[in-house]
Amino acid sequence: VQLQASGGGLVQAGGSTRLSCAASGRTFSSYDMAWFRQVPGKEREIVAGIGWSGKNTYYADSVKGRFTISRDNAKNTMYLQMNSLKPEDTAVYYCATVPRAFNRAFRTLPAEYDYWGQGTQVTVSS
Repeated sequence: VQLQASGGGLVQAGGSTRLSCAASGRTFSSYDMAWFRQVPGKEREIVAGIGWSGKNTYYADSVKGRFTISRDNAKNTMYLQMNSLKPEDTAVYYCATVPRAFNRAFRTLPAEYDYWGQGTQVTVSS
């Protein structure tokens, strides 16, 4: 599976932006997907995740109510709508995917994901 992240850039605090992650190589709908982020000196952390069908989602507490994850299996693309951005949201954002799983909690650790995009920078200015 190949993942290509896009979007982000420089945004003012309180503003919005949308990230996209285009996938190729395998059946997109067979994979759970997630967005992670990382700042220098810190571990990569999950931001949001979405199950293969789009029905199940997960959000980190820090982004609940501000970010929305979605996917379009017909377009092999996942999205992250980011609203009410804060300076602490500044990070490199990565999309990741892993073959879908059933009857288990959503996977939130980077080590649980098999494929990664190249990362896209989001900088929120105060």
